[in-house]
Order: sequence, then C-alpha cells, then structure tokens
Amino acid sequence: MNNTMALVTGAPGWLGTRFARTLAEGLPDTEQFKNGSPERLIRCLVLPDQDTGALEAIRGRIEIIRGDITSPETLKAFFQGAAGATLFHCAGIVHPNKGVKQFYSVNADGTRNLVEAAVSRGVRRMVHVSSNSPIGCNPSPDHRFDEASSYNPYMNYGKSKKLGEDIVHAVGKKNLIETVIIRPPWFYGPDQPPRQTLFFKMIRDGKAPIVGDGQNMRSMAYVDNICQGMLLSELVQEAAGKTYWIADERPYTMNEIVDTIEALLEKEFNQKCTHKRMRLPGLAGDVAQLADWSLQSAGVYNQKIHVLSEMNKSIACSVEMAKKELGYDPKISLEEGMRRSLRWVWDNLGPL
Repeated sequence: MNNTMALVTGAPGWLGTRFARTLAEGLPDTEQFKNGSPERLIRCLVLPDQDTGALEAIRGRIEIIRGDITSPETLKAFFQGAAGATLFHCAGIVHPNKGVKQFYSVNADGTRNLVEAAVSRGVRRMVHVSSNSPIGCNPSPDHRFDEASSYNPYMNYGKSKKLGEDIVHAVGKKNLIETVIIRPPWFYGPDQPPRQTLFFKMIRDGKAPIVGDGQNMRSMAYVDNICQGMLLSELVQEAAGKTYWIADERPYTMNEIVDTIEALLEKEFNQKCTHKRMRLPGLAGDVAQLADWSLQSAGVYNQKIHVLSEMNKSIACSVEMAKKELGYDPKISLEEGMRRSLRWVWDNLGPL
C-alpha cells in the first residue's frame, strides 16, 4: 500500500500547480498545513505538450507523468503503484477551444476514464474539484446555495461538470473508492492564467464591465482557501461520500470586487486608474445569455459572450457545512487575496 502518494491532475494549470506547491511546501496561513510534506511523492499528470517549468521549481518530490485524461491508455503510468494513494482531480476545461463537445470529452468522459483507472489500481480516496455551474445562478442576490441546493446546470459547462459529479457519486455509492466533491466558484490568486491578468488591466483602464447595478453577489475562492479545502477533504474520514462548497468566508458584490482591485492598483502598485466602468444595462447580460445559448446549441463556444452572460447574475454560496464538518477556515478574503494576486503578477510577469 502506498499511503503517501498524491496523484494530481490539472497541473501545470492554475489550481493544479498551486495545489502541488501547497502539498510540498505548505500553506503558510494555516497552522495545520503550515509546513507541507516535502518528502511526499506528488505525481502530476501533464499533457504531452505542456511546459513543466513551474512544477519543476517546486521544492518537493514532484514526479511528472505525461498523459491525457481523455485517452485512457495514457493513464497507466500515472496510476502505477498507486494503491492506497489519494487522487486530487483538478483537471477540467472551462473555456474550450474546440467547441462545446470538448466540455463533455474532458469534464465528463475524462473524469470517467480517471475514475475507472483509479478504482482498478486501488486508489483509496478521490477529491474531485467540481464547480458552482452544476447548480447554476441564485434566484435573488440575497439567496445562498448550500449542499442541499438542487442541480440547475448553467449552459454546457455546468451540464458537463454535473455529469462529472454523477460519475464520482456513482463509484462512491458502490464503495469502490472513497469520494469527496468540492465546488469552488470563481478562482483568484497566484499562478493565475492570462485572462485574470487581463481583468486587472481592464479595471485599470476603465473597461471593466458592470452589467446592471453591480449589486449582484459573487462568491469567490482564493486559491489557497481551495487548497485548504482539498487537504481537509483528504484527511477527514467522515467527508467520504460528501459534497462541499469551498469559497471565501462571504460573497462580494461585483462593485466591491472591481473597487477593491482598483484601490489596490492605485494605492499599492502605483497604477494610474481611470476610475471608470464600462456600464451596461442588465438587459445586456440577458441578451448575451440568449446569444450564448444559441451559439452553444450549434456547438460553438465564445468566451467573451459567455463571460458577459454571467456578469449580471448572482452566484453565491454558503461555506457553513465545510466549516462545521471539515474544519474549513478560509483565512484569506478579497482585499488580501487580490493584493497577493497583484504581487504575483508583478513578481512573475512584470507590471501591468
């Protein structure tokens, strides 16, 4: 039995990279996971053409295996000798570049391939990273999703992630493997992709869209808060078979999100901001949603239209069950998290 191996998909993506680093180097804001496990074998499944520099820079036992969750035959080496290990499934496609079918090939079929391989090799527990999208949008700004909320998938991404949850639930109920599902909403934090850096530039330049009055609520998840939730999901025995929302302590209005980033840019990063917003009526979000639905019905995905379709929606959750059952304690909230995000950009990519 190998009780120390951690199997990580989704690296060198945003969350996968951050989580692999957390496993090895620790989570400084928490006492329980402060020091990490530099001796633990962390095996990362990486697509054949992806750069591994960020993973190789982690101070720990990082093993890189080339493979693809959409190709079952490429998973053999990843699961070699993995009996008793924990699988952390972070891989997924949010903005496909090959049309709508890619949602299902990665988020549903890829998850099935991974689960079947994990079961056959005797993996002990699977921590599956899902999304808010299988549950959809809140009916009103004051509503909060919890673990009892019904499925109402938003577009094809939500449908594909819901199918992924169904697959994980099914093997868990059969006691073929222990499973824990987490649902983080909008990520932010270090190791971010270009789209998040572009969002910072849009705020600085007065091009950040506020659709409607900007009072719609959005739960966000600082990446280290998500990593804490994943680590707890591995350790807490009673979590097996459960699903948890993992996010910051409270949701924020869109106005608060944009205002916070703008203030940090100007006061702490010496960026001259225009103090403007690209204000659009709430109807613009509804029109974008209709356009998004029409395009996706034809198999076409347009990232800008999809993002605009969500900008007037409330997508907010409660983390009370994770706090109660996992001991989840999100340490970082919006201002400090965005401060660290911007510092990461300056240190790794240079000033905006």
